[in-house]
Amino acid sequence: MVRCGEDRVLEEKEKNGIRYLSFPALEKTGAVKQLFSTRAGGVSEGMFSTMNFSFTRGDKKEHVLENYRRIAEILHCSLEDFVCADQTHTTNIRVVGNGDRGKGVVRQKDYADIDGLVTNEKGIVLVTFFADCVPLYFVDPVRKAIGLSHSGWRGTVNRMGEKTIEKMEEVYGSRREELVAAIGPSICMSCYEVGEDVAEEFKKAFPKQEEILKKKQNGKYLLDLWSANYRILVNAGVKPENISVTDICTCCNGDELFSHRKSMGKRGNLGAFLGLL
Repeated sequence: MVRCGEDRVLEEKEKNGIRYLSFPALEKTGAVKQLFSTRAGGVSEGMFSTMNFSFTRGDKKEHVLENYRRIAEILHCSLEDFVCADQTHTTNIRVVGNGDRGKGVVRQKDYADIDGLVTNEKGIVLVTFFADCVPLYFVDPVRKAIGLSHSGWRGTVNRMGEKTIEKMEEVYGSRREELVAAIGPSICMSCYEVGEDVAEEFKKAFPKQEEILKKKQNGKYLLDLWSANYRILVNAGVKPENISVTDICTCCNGDELFSHRKSMGKRGNLGAFLGLL
């Protein structure tokens, strides 16, 4: 897999023919089980091949369910333990409890427009979906709480990471300096060209962070969502040494990871999974 840097922030793992990615820093907390999927090891076909977690993009339901079952085996949980987001590029965050178990996989969701999930219930596995946008993982190893959020350019400019931290602080009493966070596989700056409209939003939101935007000769911009989200987390009070920033780009690795931009929209969804032990 193509890497951005040499630090090996993410580990590549394989079990039962399924290849997935894992953050060692989150693993070291001893508080969670976590992974980020790749395209390998599932049963989906065609543009969804093979490990797709979306029920809404045209894949066969039985294939998607089998993909979840295979991930459940790796995470030592059941399909009833998953709770899924309902992503629409908002900064809305749902507090997840035992009554939500299975929603989005084996039960209908009774909520909408949810891009972030938090819980302190052991056994629940939070699930969010990606194909270039930024996964944000949060672990509070002291108060035993977790958060998992989806942050595309809209979520990033509206500081989804900070809002997830605020929700954990409000509901669980989490302290920002004790959080361990990770910015997951997503599109890198070299691959992410945006127009003046998006660039203007970031200029307003990050007036002193020149490294986030680079203007090209064609008048468009390269946007660094990794740096933007890192700055959001640091400014929100997370210690820099407690933040892992992805070294893997979804677009650079389009054969192994779903990328909306690389595939021009013909793709499935990757999954970010996070649960308390």
